[in-house]
Amino acid sequence: MRSRYKFTEPGSYFMTATIVEWLPVFYGAEACGIILDALKFCRKNKDLRLRAFVIMENHIHLIADAPDLTGVMQSFKRHTAMRIIEYADHPNRRWLLTQFALYKKRYKTSSTYQVWQEGLHPQHIKGAAMLAQKLKYIHENPVRRGYVDLPEHWRYSSARNYLELPHTVLDIDTEYE
Repeated sequence: MRSRYKFTEPGSYFMTATIVEWLPVFYGAEACGIILDALKFCRKNKDLRLRAFVIMENHIHLIADAPDLTGVMQSFKRHTAMRIIEYADHPNRRWLLTQFALYKKRYKTSSTYQVWQEGLHPQHIKGAAMLAQKLKYIHENPVRRGYVDLPEHWRYSSARNYLELPHTVLDIDTEYE
């Protein structure tokens, strides 16, 4: 398997995973649940330390680390792609399957669909200033898009976790070594 995941140093990384052609997939609880469930599984079973996240309609941002971050992220994208394809195989969403087939890279001969763009564009978090900048970027993403007035109003984000507010959708790892 080709790897476009370049985690050259231990530590936390800021990553972005984008749906092919920026197709809107994560626009409801069921679709967002695919990402949340996969992140929960990776935290519990693959030693993923999730520091921050946001799920937007066509991409996700994460800050995370793991002993085998390459393997975790490959597994995460493979699993969520299969679940998103299952989700899209519904009468009201079959247009997504058509788009996933249309935008599949030609050399991906072993699959019918492509859900995620290749790569994660990882950036190694080097220091507290960079961490603060990436946290702000992640949490303010829905505000910049005009979806909410305050970061903590976006349900599918770790902003509420950092403010220690109730009703978070996913536990995160806020302790840094």
